[in-house]
Order: sequence, then C-alpha cells, then structure tokens
Amino acid sequence: MQPPRLHKRYSALSLLREGLRGHSGWQQAWRSPEPKPAYDAIIIGGGGQGLATAYYLAKNHGMTKVAVIEKGWIGGGNTGRNTATIRSNYFYPESVALYDYSLKLYETLGRELNYNIMFSQRGVVTVAHSDAEMEIAARIVNAMQINGTDAELFSRTQVLEKAPLLNSGDEARYPIFGGVWQGRAGVARHDAVAWGYARAADARGVDIIQDCAVTGFLIEKGRCVGVETSKGEIRAEAVGIATAGNSGVMADMAGFTLPIKSYSLQAMVSEPVKPCLDTVVLYLGTGTYMFQSDKGEIVVGGGIDRIPSYAQRGNPPVQATVLSGMLEMFPSFAQLKMLRQWAGVVDVVPDSSPIIGPSPVPGLYLNCGWGTGGFKAIPAGGVVFAHLLATGEHHDISRPFDLDRFRTGRLVDEAAGSGIAH
Repeated sequence: MQPPRLHKRYSALSLLREGLRGHSGWQQAWRSPEPKPAYDAIIIGGGGQGLATAYYLAKNHGMTKVAVIEKGWIGGGNTGRNTATIRSNYFYPESVALYDYSLKLYETLGRELNYNIMFSQRGVVTVAHSDAEMEIAARIVNAMQINGTDAELFSRTQVLEKAPLLNSGDEARYPIFGGVWQGRAGVARHDAVAWGYARAADARGVDIIQDCAVTGFLIEKGRCVGVETSKGEIRAEAVGIATAGNSGVMADMAGFTLPIKSYSLQAMVSEPVKPCLDTVVLYLGTGTYMFQSDKGEIVVGGGIDRIPSYAQRGNPPVQATVLSGMLEMFPSFAQLKMLRQWAGVVDVVPDSSPIIGPSPVPGLYLNCGWGTGGFKAIPAGGVVFAHLLATGEHHDISRPFDLDRFRTGRLVDEAAGSGIAH
C-alpha cells in the first residue's frame, strides 16, 4: 500500500501563517497527471460520487492504482449544480439505511478530509397542507423512527416556529397543517465536498485526470478491460460509471440500455438579504423548497423539467412554476431580485432509487439513477461503490439497489421520498 502524499494540513494556524507570508506557500490541492497505461480501477466521472469512490478505494481497500476520468473539470456536473440539501427522511428501510449512513458520514466528513465542507445541520421541514397529507406525514415519521433515524411530526405551531415568515394567513392557497421534521438534516457547500474528496484522494495516490472524455470501452472476450479516451486507451481490472445524467450515454457505448431518462433540474438564488430563514423548507403542495445560504442568498428549487434533456439550463415555464411556489410559501419574498439560475442533468429511474451494482458487461459497474438524491448520498455511495469495485461483490447496503430489481420486480419506490415531482 502506497503511503499518503504529504499535504499541508489546513488549520487556522496555517491560514494565519500563510497570510503573514503573502499566501506564497500553499500547495496545489491535487495534481493534474497524464493517464498511465493501466490501473487497478478506473472511475468515469469526476463528480462527488466518482471522487468519493476513488478516495474510499484507497482508504478502505488499499488500492492506489486508481484513476478518476472526467471529461470537463472536477465538480463541474451535477455536484456543482444542485441545491446541496442533505437528509435521510425516506420511507423504506433500504433507502434509510443508505441515506442515513451517508448523513452520519457527512457529520464527520470535514474533519476526515481536513477540508471545510460547510456542513450545517439546520434541519428540514416538509410541510403538509391537509388532514390527508398529515396522515401520510405520520406514516413517514413512524417509518423513519422504526428504521432508526430521527423524525418528528410537527404541528402547525411548530412549523411556524421554525419558519415564521411562511404564509399562514386565511387566504393561503396551501394552508399549513403541520409537517415532518428531521433535525439532523441540513446543507453543505457542494464545491467543497468535491474539492475535499479530490484533495484527499490525490493525497492517497489517486490520479485525477481532467479534460479527458471517454469515447468507448475496451471489450475483450465479453469483458470490459478498459476505456478509450481522448487521451488514448487506458486499461483497468475494474471500470465504474458514475456519470449521473450521462449514464445512459455510457451504457449505450458499452452496448446495453439502462431504465434511465435524463432531465434538467433547475435551481436559482436571490440577491443576499439579512438572515430570515434558518432551516430548509419544502412544500408538498408546490414541490418548491428553499433555504438561506451562508452568504444570505435564498436558494430555491423545485420539480424537474418535463422534457428529457441533457441541457445544463432550465426553461422559463418551469422557472415560473418554481417561483410561484416560492411566493405562495413566502409572500414577503416577492420583492427579492433573482441573481442566478442553473440546472443539473438528473438520471431518473422508474422507482426513483439508485442503481448500484454490476452492469450486463462483466468488469463494468454502475453507480447511477440517483435522480435528485446523488449529492446527499455522496459519502455512502462512495463507500459501497468502492466495495463493489474492490471485491466484485455487493456491500450489504447496496444489494437492494442492483439493476436486477427491474427484472425481479423488487423495486424500492421512493417517488414520494425524493421530495419533488418526478
């Protein structure tokens, strides 16, 4: 096992020292090497899932001949284009096992990576608007508690204590009856998660190869033995796909089809304002959700664009729907100016749960189908996918999410747990 590379430790003391030296002594966070001819494992996709997988291959399995291949730049895909919410308020035990494990890893991730990911456990409240929705909310809370994660059924009063600016008047189209509260949930800085994993993986010898597009797969005697790229052939014992909305494209290159449709999921932020919202709020009635960033911006998201697309931008009709939901929730936000808008490409499958497991091509493995849940599951997804690439066998947590479930009918239907309209 190759010893970790020596990276200067980030700390308040090192920041002060470099400030006095004119910031002239900082090391490069990670290298930009040319690809080697062969590796033990290759991960296609330099987002959070791919970088975390590479890190845990080195940390948990002692594999240092590992490469992450990214066609653009690190974190330039969905990892840098989401709303950064982290939660585990799902219904089924298989999902809670995955997402709550990820939430637990997030709680100590900044210290483990020696990188401030700005993780803020400010809680998430999902608001219900009728007696029927409150009955569903009670079932979700009961399921979450049975599955071993934190959850509380909130009354109308408790919801308004967390978000007093919510529309609570008699004229509200979506009256507040109560909701589901998960106090351990929160948000993190999406770029910092990618950069932290990249720095930590590089320190353990992983090659992070940017501006390197995969153009095909090397198949010998029916087995994947590497990839063809814009920088030449690269061979490997195991190849993993972690390309989110482009997973279907990768599968087509390898000669099989995945039950995935890719859509644009857009979000936007307002101008910065003084602190007014210190939790994450989601309305079941509108599908709109929002929180306030550390910079004071109101971060707003909603449902996916309904037309399959690979565009990293949204469209005005969906923007109008999302913003109308925001104004229904917080009428006082009508005076805000919106500053930026963007979209990620989400890979949606019929049961709104991820696909983790071997592909139909031996030697080629899948980490995809996360839809809107990929960011919150980065640490756990990395652990279980690294286990799969290193051993060829499922981790206990990933086994229910095998591609084979679409043949057997053992689906994990989390369309409601995903939190937004799919």
